[in-house]
Amino acid sequence: MRQSAALPANGEPSSALPDVLQFMQLLWALAHGLEKASKRMTGEIGVTGPQRLVLRVVGLFPGLSAGDLAAILHVHPSTLTGVLQRLVAQKLLVRVDDPADRRRAVLRLTARGARANAIRHGTVEAAVAEALEGISERDRVATRRVLTRLTTHLTGNAALARPGPPRQWAPKPGRPRLRAPGRRLNG
Repeated sequence: MRQSAALPANGEPSSALPDVLQFMQLLWALAHGLEKASKRMTGEIGVTGPQRLVLRVVGLFPGLSAGDLAAILHVHPSTLTGVLQRLVAQKLLVRVDDPADRRRAVLRLTARGARANAIRHGTVEAAVAEALEGISERDRVATRRVLTRLTTHLTGNAALARPGPPRQWAPKPGRPRLRAPGRRLNG
């Protein structure tokens, strides 16, 4: 007969786990929370968490190409294909010819997309913003650093590993600089 390990004095099995497993446990809980919030958002505002993120970024930087959007989100362009198709089908996003290069399509919010983008309550980012209230900048930077390092190890994406604060998006050389209203871009 196999014996089970004794629970720690506080009765919490998770505190008996090695540090790496406790960290993974929190990551799984975070991933589950994001999925749950995404499903709730679908029912309440009609878009998933990833779709909402795309709307937010395109709203901040109208005129992005799908490739530029993928670079900002640190995903392969093929990862966004389905998300973009669904947003176009829902008439939240439109692809238009780039005025500077008609061979290139850029993304813009439709009026309906702008309304969805303007919703601030009941969203994943509202929950994140609320969770970050009262967290020091030092703790935010440390958390960003740990999450970036972990993501780099999981994905092999060395571009995420650059030191310092997160970079603002800047266009590829030769492309016009896109600015969000009231926002300055570094670079």
